[in-house]
Parts: sequence; C-alpha cells; structure tokens
Amino acid sequence: MSNIWQKLKKPIFILAPMDDVTDTVFRQIIGDLAAPDLYFTEFTSVDGMVSEKGREPVSRRLQFTEKERPIIAQIWGNDPEKFFKAAQMCKEMGFDGIDINMGCPEKSVVKRGMCSGLINHPEVAAAIIKATKEGAGGLPVSVKTRIGFREIQTEEWLGFLLKQDLAALTVHGRTVREMSKVPAHWDEIGKAVKLRDQIAPQTLIIGNGDINSYQDGLNKVSEHGVDGVMVATGIFKNLWIFDKSGKIPNLTIEERLNQLLKHSRLFVKTWGQTKSFAILKKFFKIYISEFEGASEMRVEFMNTNSLEEVTALVVKFSNPSLRQ
Repeated sequence: MSNIWQKLKKPIFILAPMDDVTDTVFRQIIGDLAAPDLYFTEFTSVDGMVSEKGREPVSRRLQFTEKERPIIAQIWGNDPEKFFKAAQMCKEMGFDGIDINMGCPEKSVVKRGMCSGLINHPEVAAAIIKATKEGAGGLPVSVKTRIGFREIQTEEWLGFLLKQDLAALTVHGRTVREMSKVPAHWDEIGKAVKLRDQIAPQTLIIGNGDINSYQDGLNKVSEHGVDGVMVATGIFKNLWIFDKSGKIPNLTIEERLNQLLKHSRLFVKTWGQTKSFAILKKFFKIYISEFEGASEMRVEFMNTNSLEEVTALVVKFSNPSLRQ
C-alpha cells in the first residue's frame, strides 16, 4: 500500500489535531479558504472506539468528507490490544494514515500513562506502535510527541521512537511540564532531524510549535531541516495561514460576518443537537477582531444560543448604520 507521507510534496504543511476545534466542520471551512497539505482528526480515544457505549459519540471525532483528504486519524490510549482494534477500524473508515498521540499534556490522561504519559513508559509505547501497525492493514503509522517529560530528553526519547520504524514523527518543541507556556525549542527539533538522519532516514520529521505564518513555516523548514511543519493555534490568528502566497485577505466587516455565518450554518447542519452550540463560540473571535467595535460586537455574539440568534446579529451588524 502506498504511503501518503511519501507522496506529499515537501515541505508538508499540516493542520494540527486540536480538541473541539479540528472537527470535520472546521476542516471544511479551512479547506475552502486555504487548504493544508494534510489534515489530522481530533485526537480520539481507543477506549471509546472499541466500546459499544462510547463508539457513537467518539465516532463524531472521526467523521470526515472526501473534501478533507488526505487525512490522518489520530488516536490515543494505553492498551496495545485496543490500538490494534482501533487501527483496524481506521483502515475500514478509509483514512490515509494513523497517528498515535504521545504528546497531549492533559494531566488527567498523563496520570493514567496515556498520551505524553507514555514518555515515561517507552516499553508500552513500543508495544502500542507495534499493535497499531499490525491493525493498520498497511496504512502508514506515525507519532506526535514532545521533547521530554519534566526535562528535555530529545536524544533519549526521540531516539527511541526513531527506532520504531515510523512513517513520520511530529515533534512539539516543548516538554510536558512546559505545556505551551514557553517558546518552542526549535533547536531541539533540529536535533531530532540529525538523530533521524543517523537512525531512521526513511522517517519524516515534522516540527510543531509557534508557527504563525506560511513564511514562518518555510523559514523553520530551511533553518532546522524538518520535512514539514504542523500549525496549531496559528490558525486562530489567520485562517489563510496555508495560503502559499502568504497573503491575508483584507475582509470587510460584512465579509467577516458572512464567513462566521457560513461556519455556524455548517456546524448546525452537521451536528444538530449532538454537539453543544457553545463549542461554536470559540471560533467567533477569529472573525470578530481587529476592527473598531469588535470587542463590543463579540460580546453580543457570545451571548447567542442558536443559529437563529447568530443570523439575526449578522443581519443587524451588516448594516453600517447599526454599528455606530
């Protein structure tokens, strides 16, 4: 079976997996504006995937359309057997690859030895990778992780992962303890590239952390030798961050509000009552910011509880005389 990672033209620009953010709705919105080279799903629990009770709600995290290809399913947990079964399911769903989350620093899962907690349990991490490969049916398997737990462990931890014959390794340039409170250590990501060259030349290295523009991504590729970059929170500052021209459209307030309305309509059409309307509100600041009166306008939108209320406000504020 072909490896999507090897098919993509370098440098590869990727939309990061983010909880309650990068669902099928947001990915479709981004795809219409400026698509990345590769999408990731929200990180999805293997426990939920293999559970009869959890399967239905968890499946929403793996929902995607053909418009969102190529797409990687990201999964997390700590039971190799469940990873095997989950990988089989991802294969059946038609994903282009599977990524194992070994980087999320959420304390509740880390304490249970999941996600970045696996940094302290390399033997379990290896067993999970092996089981995922066996269940993947030829799909490429990759890992997203950090440079260490309490301290930087680039050589020890990333060196270990590079011996697992991965299709790609995404390196978030911070430790678990650092969360996102300090600038990403891109020098350590550069070390990962050198380790890769020595240990596993076939594995792609993707850098993650503080990418705020397309040009910034290109600069980091050039400086540190990574095969691509993964963009997370930078997408909130610029929905067109994957536009190779580097241009950011200078939208009018009406155009911003119309884009917000399009997003809202797709959210409601896709999820109906199965997801809280409140989740949608975290996106409002993307559209309503950096213009006079944006803060006051945003307050009104944050008080909405339905598509009808959002629509009414868009109509109201699209009339310049009502924005005075």
